[in-house]
Amino acid sequence: MNKNQNQIFSKNTYLSLAAIAVIFFQTGVSHALSAEEAARIAPIGTVNIKASGNASKTPVAAAKEPSLGERIYSTACFACHGTGAAGAPKFGDTAAWQPRLKQGMDVLLKHAMEGFNAMPPKGGNPSLSEADIKAAIEHMAQNAK
Repeated sequence: MNKNQNQIFSKNTYLSLAAIAVIFFQTGVSHALSAEEAARIAPIGTVNIKASGNASKTPVAAAKEPSLGERIYSTACFACHGTGAAGAPKFGDTAAWQPRLKQGMDVLLKHAMEGFNAMPPKGGNPSLSEADIKAAIEHMAQNAK
């Protein structure tokens, strides 16, 4: 279609829709459907979704929520531990994490809280609590075994 034909088609379409609307409203909206009309437009089936287990949760709410450690890791630790920036042991790299894990949680927590080498204290987020930092370390440690 060329531009002129497209404009004529659009104009005719709008006029047709307007005419249908006028006719529909003139005949009245309160028209009751006959049994035949109702059967013709009836749905062909239904979908029944039943929750298993805890029925109070919707399928979306039942999805696994990230743990505290996962949330802290993704917001404060990922920039370095996800990429290996500044020599940080990468998430999931067992060989890089094993020597650190052997030092124990107390040493890892102290380094993370106070900062160590290129890592700033609390991963650069001073609002994090010791429990937050510990949860992030545990999350990284669990994924390095």
